[in-house]
Amino acid sequence: MKHLLIALGALLAFTFSSSSHAATYKPGMPIEVINKGMSNIEKNVRKAAVKVMTDGGGHGSGSVIQYKDLQLVFTAQHVTELDIGTIYTIQKGQKNLPAMLIHKSPTQDMAVLVLMQSFDKEVLEPMPWKVAKDHKIGTNIVYSGFPSWHSLMSFEGRIAGTEVLPARGTQLIVNTYGWFGCSGSVIYNTSGHIIGILYGVDVEYYPGIQVQENMIWVAPIKYLPIEKSLKEFCEKDDHNYKACR
Repeated sequence: MKHLLIALGALLAFTFSSSSHAATYKPGMPIEVINKGMSNIEKNVRKAAVKVMTDGGGHGSGSVIQYKDLQLVFTAQHVTELDIGTIYTIQKGQKNLPAMLIHKSPTQDMAVLVLMQSFDKEVLEPMPWKVAKDHKIGTNIVYSGFPSWHSLMSFEGRIAGTEVLPARGTQLIVNTYGWFGCSGSVIYNTSGHIIGILYGVDVEYYPGIQVQENMIWVAPIKYLPIEKSLKEFCEKDDHNYKACR
């Protein structure tokens, strides 16, 4: 008999150290060359993607979102399991910046951090806070993340179906690629609107444990109350951000 389960924490990866995997960067070298066939939205999604470093030496993925005058990092809650107010390292290329955890939802496996300073535009450009109006089956999606020890990877796919879970409500099943380290990646439609946050994969227990790396679970972004997620941060901060008004 086969049993299909959800690996809720399955995509949190530990960083592997290996000289054969290390890339050598020399000043003046182009960081990457992107085929002109990649759409502007895909390029933008890629440029906004970041690695979220964990306290235990692992990592998840995330995306920087411009919400009014704040730059927020959306990721999965199981990537950022420590207390609200904890400072995490956000990595983009050779640059590391601190971000403070301001919201987490274990139920939906979503988290929000606020960057304590901005990346240079040459390094990163945030995606705008634009929420997809719907997530119909067959909708084409794009995302970028950091599977396992690999550098940034960009993927495409489509919404394959939905499942209703007792505690979580309707969740999306996306046909694309996902692996350990991709948790927290923000899933966008091809117009650049946010669909949700990637948090898990299917696992089949016969024969042995088999990860179904093309059956990806996504929490719809409608479950993330953006203003509520900022409430505690805004109450304690005295910068008078527009996002807090």
